[in-house]
Amino acid sequence: MMRSLYSAISGLKNHQVKMDVIGNNIANVNTTGFKRSRVSFATTLSQTMKGASAPTATVGGTNSMQIGMGVMLGAIDQIMTQGSSQSTGKATDMLVQGEGFFVLNNNGTVYSRAGAFGLDSDGNLIDPATGARVQGVMFADESAAAAVPEITTTLDDVGPPPVYTQPELTGIQIKIGSGLYNSEPVEGEAALDSYTIDQKGVITGVYVTPAVVEDGVITTAAVSTTAKIGQIAIATFANSAGLENIGNNFYRETPNSGSAMSGEAGSTGHGTIVSNTVEMSNVDLSTEFTDMIVAQRGFQANSRVITVSDTLLEELINLKRS
Repeated sequence: MMRSLYSAISGLKNHQVKMDVIGNNIANVNTTGFKRSRVSFATTLSQTMKGASAPTATVGGTNSMQIGMGVMLGAIDQIMTQGSSQSTGKATDMLVQGEGFFVLNNNGTVYSRAGAFGLDSDGNLIDPATGARVQGVMFADESAAAAVPEITTTLDDVGPPPVYTQPELTGIQIKIGSGLYNSEPVEGEAALDSYTIDQKGVITGVYVTPAVVEDGVITTAAVSTTAKIGQIAIATFANSAGLENIGNNFYRETPNSGSAMSGEAGSTGHGTIVSNTVEMSNVDLSTEFTDMIVAQRGFQANSRVITVSDTLLEELINLKRS
């Protein structure tokens, strides 16, 4: 049979894959934290009809003669560029500006760029869709709260290769009405009233001690104080495009992504956190529709190769009839 038939079939199959990837990108155009993918093609093995020859004193060299056998998938890459930001006004919504991923525990450590978080009934900072708990460092007292750099990724001076000290991470808890450092609330003492999250991921609580009223008269005014509750961790990878997408906006380490380097937002190599904001998909519809046109035309052209090859085979068969 004609080689062109099988070459065109490989073209059809791989352009179908390209359309599948484009369709997935477009479907996730409004998915929080989604990263688009792209398809790259590569040539398959070629059939050598004549080998190359070296030049001699009297005759020049000749090139080899090869016939290609079609196309194959070269790679499907994740494009990890920053998506646009959307302000939500919700205190638990966060965006990573720059490199890095949120660290979550979902029956195992996973990573995500989608920062549309919420609180459960116990005050745990979670992903509302799955219940995965956002990881970081909780501060137990004033000395711990002062040791914010503890979460910073540090480079041990032990020579190459660099060794990164990973902090011990735990779930983040923000419980309105709790006492200092998530202690049990005591009537008349300071209780968490509100909180903010800064660029380094430090959660600062505003604690209010209620006013004292005796016989209808305020004898002691309400007092407002602040204290650091905890800090959200950010993880980076040597090759973030090598992460495995496992659904629910979660990624998992692979041998080619490298190990996670958890650290403080804003430290070297780690992006900063923007609160009250989420990161949108980085899908560009103009690019996707252009790629769709190219894929469609490529599929049509390969289909035409099959029909023309079939016509040539029909002519060959008709030789017998004549």
